[in-house]
Amino acid sequence: MIIELIEGNQAYKTFSKVSTDVYVGNKFYRGTEASIERLLLNSDCAFNNHSTVKKFVVRDGNHLVARFALIQDQRLADYVQVSFFEAQKGLGDIFALIRKKISLHFPFCKKVVVGLNGHLNYGAGILLNRFEEVPLFGLPYNPDYYAAYFKSLRCRKMHTFRLNLETYTSWAKAYQSPRVLKGLTLRFMDKRNIKAESALYTQLNNKAFTQHPYWANRDNEEDLELFKPFRYLLDNENLIFAEIDGKPVGFYLWYPDFNQMVSTQRDLNVLDVIKFRLKSSIDTIRFTEIGIVPQYQRSPVALALMDKSVQTLIGKGYKFCEGGFIFEENLASMAFVKRLIQRSHGFIPEPYRQFAVFETSLK
Repeated sequence: MIIELIEGNQAYKTFSKVSTDVYVGNKFYRGTEASIERLLLNSDCAFNNHSTVKKFVVRDGNHLVARFALIQDQRLADYVQVSFFEAQKGLGDIFALIRKKISLHFPFCKKVVVGLNGHLNYGAGILLNRFEEVPLFGLPYNPDYYAAYFKSLRCRKMHTFRLNLETYTSWAKAYQSPRVLKGLTLRFMDKRNIKAESALYTQLNNKAFTQHPYWANRDNEEDLELFKPFRYLLDNENLIFAEIDGKPVGFYLWYPDFNQMVSTQRDLNVLDVIKFRLKSSIDTIRFTEIGIVPQYQRSPVALALMDKSVQTLIGKGYKFCEGGFIFEENLASMAFVKRLIQRSHGFIPEPYRQFAVFETSLK
């Protein structure tokens, strides 16, 4: 096997072909993350103003058998990221080959992380379970053998949790006292002012996640580009802001599970937008992200944000919520989610989906 750096006008077409070949005939895979992949790997996006991206394919004779991108973000300077990895089965110690390319192209980097796609907001993780289920929109999917390619590296696991929205709502209505916080107001975003709302979202992200593993601060333009492909599918209710005495302190972002609208490797298109607007059969939402500034992270703000959304969710016919995507070492967040589900559903929950990123030192 040889690894080839690919550049030029046809590079992304060659890169994407590997993914097409890996998932041919796989009825669970969905191609709805393609817009993010194209944004980072096939455009002059804002993220690339402070990062270096190199695309590689692996050839076995005349066959393309794997692909990956090496990304080095100046804002996560110690790391080189092995991103958008896809591969056929049975390739042996492919990481040893990848490591040689890292040493050649990024000799100054001290660490490597496998499974981070440029930034946490773009996507992270290699799936460890539930391979025979359609992935939730925005969450990774891959065949069951990917993790074995990186078994020599440190494994950092992440989890999602799943809850019944009607059960949660019934409990929330009877659980009012913890939601009292003087000066707290909640509002939906205003899509007419998407530039300003996106800038506020970015500002709160950068304040809320400074201690999160692999976090790197964002620019307004980066998140605005991220919202753009989904602008016709989003409503004001998808992004909720919390303010205390008029000062923004947190947000909650959720998406419908758009993967329920497609059944092939294709991305979302204009027909999906029309179908979604006319009559949506989606019954699940993705609890995408909740961010609270440090001063209020152990306050009722998080629950208040969730409560603001639930009436809208129930009214639109959503029945289930899956979210979290929490590093298992984040004991406080794990405990919060488990406690919330235990109180509302009456049992201690087990993680629903499990993912991992893989890390090692290069020195």
